[in-house]
Formats: sequence, C-alpha cells, structure tokens
Amino acid sequence: MKIGILQCDDVQKQLQPKHGNYPEMFQELFLAEDALCEFQFYRVLDGIFPQTTHECDAWLITGSRYSAYDALPWIPALKKFVQRLYQEKRKLIGICFGHQVMAEALGGKVTLSEKGWGVCMSFNKVCTHKHWMEPAREDFNLLVSHQDQVTTLPADAQILAGSDFCPNYMIQYGDHFLSIQGHPEFSPTYAKELMLTRQDRIPADRIGEGLESLSYAPDKTLAAQWLLRFMSR
Repeated sequence: MKIGILQCDDVQKQLQPKHGNYPEMFQELFLAEDALCEFQFYRVLDGIFPQTTHECDAWLITGSRYSAYDALPWIPALKKFVQRLYQEKRKLIGICFGHQVMAEALGGKVTLSEKGWGVCMSFNKVCTHKHWMEPAREDFNLLVSHQDQVTTLPADAQILAGSDFCPNYMIQYGDHFLSIQGHPEFSPTYAKELMLTRQDRIPADRIGEGLESLSYAPDKTLAAQWLLRFMSR
C-alpha cells in the first residue's frame, strides 16, 4: 500500500535531531506493523499538492501548529482536496489538525475549546465498534497536543470514540474517511518535550497533569493496526 502523507507542519528544529520530522515519525509508526508500506510526501504547507487523487492508495493529513480556520492560502486548498477525495471515495486519515480540517471541509466547525489545552496522554472510550477495529478494545490511550476541537459535526459524521474532555475524538465518514484527534506517531518523550517548549502558553497546572499522565503508555501499536486496516480494507 502506498500512503500519501500531506504534511502540514514541521517538528520544531531543536527537537528534530532527537525525534525526526513528521515524515520519519509516520514511517516508523506504519513500517513497524507493515514493512511493505510505501510513502509519498507532499509539503502542502508550502503549497505542494498531489496532481491527482490517484497517486497513492490512501492519504493522511498530519497535525499542525496552525488552526483549521486560519487564513492561510494552503488551508482552503487542502479543504478542497479533502472534498475531492470524499467525492471520489478515496481513503483518507486525519490526525489532529487533519481531523479538524476534514470536519470543516465536510461542513462541520472547529473552535478554540473552552476546556483549554489537551496535552500528553488522552484516555478515550470506544462508543461504536467497527469491524476494522481489531483487536477490539473498549478504550485506548493516545498522546495529544491541541487547543482546538471539532465542535459541530458534519451531517454524515459518526463518532467512534471520545472522552469528557474531547467528545468528538475519533470520527468516521462513510466507509472511506477516518479522523482522530490524537497523535499515534508521537512518543511519550517527544510529547513531553513539545509540551515543555510551550510553557509560556500552557497553564502550569495543565503541564503538571500532562506530566502525570505519562505514567500511562500510549496504544501506538493498536492505533497503527486500526489505521492500516481501515486504509487497506
């Protein structure tokens, strides 16, 4: 399977020597489960988009420091590409910012959450189980870093998992679109170091909660298995 990665940001330069950039993170995540995966990367944040929707078997939108509602020229262009993929029933995965862009492109709304920052580990309950969600679980943990949330769902959205903090955490649209607020590609060390670079904007009590949450392990392997099953089925 060839996965097209629509890159919407870069890892901060000071963190790249230790953790790599987003392309390396996603390659490591998926190759650990399927050594035959191939990848094509498109820096959509620089206005570099695929020529057609058929260049790859499935697509993935990365996270980003930007918001889905920011007035940057590449974001409306990305939403139009999402709409094309949806109309043509091509497989698409959205991660964090990608999760939010997909919702807005399909008629939903993303806003700055009154609940504040979500950082480090999130604890989520599965509310709808799909056949590709194997091995089956009733809950799962993933690392997060976000302020925005999907607050209004598109008409055909189906919530698969959520929490009190983030009710619309994992969403499926039809049989070909899936999005998730969490970051399966993050390691706990990276999530911690990223959070600490933002101490000037994240309240100290939330940072304390984030550090405490890292006593739990993220379900990276489970998430990779689910995403690959969804893309390849």
